Amino acid sequence: MSLPRFALILAALAAMPARAEEQSWAIHGQATVVLQGTPGFHDPYQGANSLTPDQRKETFDATAYIGLRGWKGLELGVNPEIDQGFGLSDTLGVAGFPSAEAYKVGKKHPYFRLQRAFLRQTIDLGGDDQALESAVNQLGGHRTTDALIVTIGKFGVNDVFDTNKYAHDARHDVLNWALVDAGSFDYAADAWGYSTGASAELYRGDWTLRLGGFNLSKIPNGEVLERGFGQYQIDAEVEHRHKIGGRDGAMRVTIFRNRGQFGRFDDALALAAITGAAPDTSLVRRRMTRVGVSLNLEQAVSDAIGIFARAGINDGAIEPYDFTDVDRTVSAGAAIDGKGWGRAGDTIGIAFVVNGIAAAHQRYLAAGGTGVLVGDGKLPHPGAEAIGEAYYAWKPLKPIAVTLDYQLIGNPGYNRDRGPANIFALRLHGEF
Repeated sequence: MSLPRFALILAALAAMPARAEEQSWAIHGQATVVLQGTPGFHDPYQGANSLTPDQRKETFDATAYIGLRGWKGLELGVNPEIDQGFGLSDTLGVAGFPSAEAYKVGKKHPYFRLQRAFLRQTIDLGGDDQALESAVNQLGGHRTTDALIVTIGKFGVNDVFDTNKYAHDARHDVLNWALVDAGSFDYAADAWGYSTGASAELYRGDWTLRLGGFNLSKIPNGEVLERGFGQYQIDAEVEHRHKIGGRDGAMRVTIFRNRGQFGRFDDALALAAITGAAPDTSLVRRRMTRVGVSLNLEQAVSDAIGIFARAGINDGAIEPYDFTDVDRTVSAGAAIDGKGWGRAGDTIGIAFVVNGIAAAHQRYLAAGGTGVLVGDGKLPHPGAEAIGEAYYAWKPLKPIAVTLDYQLIGNPGYNRDRGPANIFALRLHGEF
C-alpha cells in the first residue's frame, strides 16, 4: 500500500465519530407536583361523573428510572414510583381531562407502584452508527440506524405508539389527556396508564413499522390487568421521518384493535327501555371487537418553533374501554423555545383539541348513562368538547421547570348546558 493512500485511510478513520461508550447501568429520577383548580362556572345540574366548580386538587409523583445492561443490545428497565393526590372531581367530568398527571385512582396518602418492568433487546441491522444519550429508560450507547427493537414486560402502550416530540409528556409540555395522546386512541392500560405485553419496532431508513400486543384491564377502566391475553389489544403503527426546508418532521398512522367483553350503547338503551332503569353497558357486555385509527404529525418550522397535529376516530357504537370517552378528535398546537427572548430552554406552548362522540354514544349519555369519565345524568343539548391550552415553562436551572398552565374547556362532558370551565394549574418538576 502506498504511503499517500495509507495516509488518506488514517485521515478518514480519524474523522469518523467515536462510538458512544456502552453504559452498563444508570439511575435517573423525577418528581412532579401539579396544583390545579377551577373557579365557578355555569352548573345547572350534575350527574355522577360531572365536573364540579370551585375546587382545587393536587397530585404528586416521584419515579426512579433504573436501567441495567445484559448481553449486547439487552436492557432491563424498572420504574418504581410513589403517587399521591386526586384529579379534579376525582378525575371525572371531562373527556379531554385537564391533567394527564392525575390517574384514575386517587389517594390521600402516598402509595407505591411498580409502573414499568421490561426487557428491551436491540438488534443492529446495518446503516450508520447512531449515538444514544443516557436518558430516562435509555442507556447510553449506540445502535445502527436500521435496527429491530423488541420490548416485553410492563410498560405504557404510549411509550412506543403515538409519540410526539411536542405534545406527549404531561411532565414537560401539555397537560391535557387528549393532547398528550390522541383522545380516540383507546390504548390498553390499567387505571394508571400501563399494560403488560410486547412490542417490536423495525427501523429501516426513514421508515419505522411498529407492532404490539397488550393486555386490557379485566373490566373497563379497571385497576387490574388481564394476565393471559383473554382480553387484549393489537396495535400497529407506520412512521415516516422527513425533512421540510431542512427541518425534521415525522408522520405516524396508528391502528388499534381491542378484543374483549364490551357493551354496545344501543343494546344498553334497549335493555333500559324494558327495565326502566338508566342504561348501563356493563349489563350487556359480550365478546366483540373495537377498532380505531389516528394520524399524528410533528414538524420543526425553525430552530425555536415546532408544531404538531393529531386526528383520530374509533367505533363509537361500542363503549370505550381503558382510556376516555372520545370517538373522534382533532388537535393541533405549537411549542416555542425561549431562545428568541433570551431564555433558551424555556417554552411557550399553545394547543387546542376538539373531541366528539358518535350518535349512539350521545343517546346513551342523554338517557342517563355514565362513561369512563363523563356523564351528567342527562344531555339535552349536546355539543363537541372544545379545549384550548396555553402554558409557559420556566427553567431556572436545567433539571428544574416551573410551569403555569391555563385551559379553557367548552362544553365539558359534551354538555352545552355546563361551562365553559377555566382551569388553572401550577406544575413543579425536577429530574436528574
